[in-house]
Amino acid sequence: MKFHEFGDKNLPPILLIHGGGSSWWNYLRQARILSEKYRVILPTLNGHGEEYQLDYVSTEDSALEILDYIKENCGGKVFAVSGVSLGGQIATELLSIDSDVAEKAIIDGSLCIPQPGLAKISIILVRLFGKLMFSKFSCKLQLGMMDKIYPKLAYPEERKAYYLEDLPRMPIKTLVTIYKTYMGRYKLKDTISTSKAQVLYIYGEKELNCVKASAKLFQQLHPNTVLYEAKGYNHGYLSAYLPQEWIDLVEPFLKSDSLEMCNESDISQGGI
Repeated sequence: MKFHEFGDKNLPPILLIHGGGSSWWNYLRQARILSEKYRVILPTLNGHGEEYQLDYVSTEDSALEILDYIKENCGGKVFAVSGVSLGGQIATELLSIDSDVAEKAIIDGSLCIPQPGLAKISIILVRLFGKLMFSKFSCKLQLGMMDKIYPKLAYPEERKAYYLEDLPRMPIKTLVTIYKTYMGRYKLKDTISTSKAQVLYIYGEKELNCVKASAKLFQQLHPNTVLYEAKGYNHGYLSAYLPQEWIDLVEPFLKSDSLEMCNESDISQGGI
């Protein structure tokens, strides 16, 4: 696992964890904005990006490796941890295994209720079509279609370059393992209730019901959580495609002493 850092090391540290199939650059635009006030840390998970030759093992293994980094480089805790999809599940695991690891947490579109049926279907599809879906030609086609159909979600040129470099070289076995562990096996631990972090749990209005159910279960076990439904959006849109909207939502949460100001009535929501 590799860690990219932005900002002064004396500023409060914030850790932003990318989702499956992405890499550290998922949060690059947010990191550049936040680095004026925070020390921002972007890990590249094993099996992704420049770490594609390392085996991705599990959510739990990733969380332990990140926790080791926090202990060695951040004095054992960060101001905030955030993650989208798989990254959000890893953030959840961090909160579950160390109640003091973060003061704040932002989780976006993550599962914490096992979906073994969906995992089996996803594994079959990625084994059959993964090499085609993530070929350089297909990735270029996807980016081109996004530019034309969803210009609001289109990547800037720098991110397109990272996308075209990292997606085609990601091993299919990484995706298979993610579907087995993130989607098929991971279950929210009771120890999440001991976490001292204030949590903002984001999900898109158009997310799968299992993601919405995961958000509600998280809040039941960890009441110091506010749920935020991003109107008109699908899976991980704020984290992956709309960095300024993510910043506009998250910065007030980071600055606040309570969750009250993160109510939907206080923050404007966008839509496509």
